[in-house]
Amino acid sequence: MNRRRPSASPDDGRATEQEPAPEPGGPTEGGRAGGGREPDDHGAGAQQELERLSAELRAAQGQAAEHLASLQRTAAEFSNYRRRTGEEREREAGLASEYLIRKVLTLADDFDRAIDAMPGELSGTAWVDGITAIDRKLRGLLESEGVRPIEALGARFDPREHEAITGVPGTGRPDGEVVAEIQRGYRIRDRVLRPALVGVAAGSDTHVDEPPREAPEDGPQAGHRAPADDASRGGEHHHR
Repeated sequence: MNRRRPSASPDDGRATEQEPAPEPGGPTEGGRAGGGREPDDHGAGAQQELERLSAELRAAQGQAAEHLASLQRTAAEFSNYRRRTGEEREREAGLASEYLIRKVLTLADDFDRAIDAMPGELSGTAWVDGITAIDRKLRGLLESEGVRPIEALGARFDPREHEAITGVPGTGRPDGEVVAEIQRGYRIRDRVLRPALVGVAAGSDTHVDEPPREAPEDGPQAGHRAPADDASRGGEHHHR
């Protein structure tokens, strides 16, 4: 019994299908048609973005430089402020210390007068030894603060270190030499804290020897010879 196979009709879905033709203006055609413009648009946008970022970077760098300069100025001003305040504190402390030292010097003056006026019969007693020990401690305290006495006796009068309150005649010492110390003077470190009150030799016949100076040709010797020359000229004129 023979069976006939159905023949494939042109409309049968199992028949070979053909690919549909691309529609005009579709993605493939559009991609081919606009393929030359897309890279240009992308490069222009990237260039604009780069310029914008560069401008923002320059602005940020400018602000950072301004902030750094302001910070440096503030640091310099603060450093100067600390230095000034430190110097002011040291100066104020020095003035307070100097004021106290000047008061202590009055006590040192009293010890000087007491020791100078000590009777000879009390020398070597325990009481005098105690007074001199206290005086030594007081001198050591002053020296620890940088206070040193000014050596005045026998020195040439110096108005920066001495204050002359009297002239002493008939001492046999050269004029201007300190021959008496009425009140001791003191230095504090490298400056005079209190000048010494002194008596200075005055009206003395003793002077510092100076080397003889040679008289010039037109000096006193030449003038001394001039009258003799005039006299000789006068004699010659009279003889004539």
